[in-house]
Amino acid sequence: MKPFAAGLLFAALLVGCGGESGDGDSAPPVRIDDIRPAIAAVEAELGAGQQFFEVNATAQLVNLFVAVDDATSALPYIYFDGELQPPAPALSVESGFTFGADAVDFDEDTVLDAVADELAESTIEGFAIEGGDGGIVRYLVSTRSAQGGVLAVTVAPDGAVLEVDPL
Repeated sequence: MKPFAAGLLFAALLVGCGGESGDGDSAPPVRIDDIRPAIAAVEAELGAGQQFFEVNATAQLVNLFVAVDDATSALPYIYFDGELQPPAPALSVESGFTFGADAVDFDEDTVLDAVADELAESTIEGFAIEGGDGGIVRYLVSTRSAQGGVLAVTVAPDGAVLEVDPL
């Protein structure tokens, strides 16, 4: 995982405490259903065609890191309770890949299912979309075990588990 994205995912975990492990019938433990509206809100604010370093969702909100200044800075936004909040000061970025809204193709109904099933004793604390080479994206689900261990699980758009890394 790139240092930029790993730091943002970790920051999202600090903000997004809580959530439930999935039993198939409960609401998603993180606000994945707010990701597309959050991206649309940023594009309504800044104009269509924005590039993002990362977009992540916690149980409370969606964090968006918009690439600005030729992708040398990230402008952080929070989408909370259906509204885009004013941006925080820009963060300097040494390197990192970006993606546009059209690259976001995960299935909201299934993207967390395999992780919730396979790690049933863990709590899903976050879901992140990070930029990859050529504008592609990578989906990460962060989980915390009852013992405190944290995993970053890379999933496919349909939720199939591709890779598991300890954080």
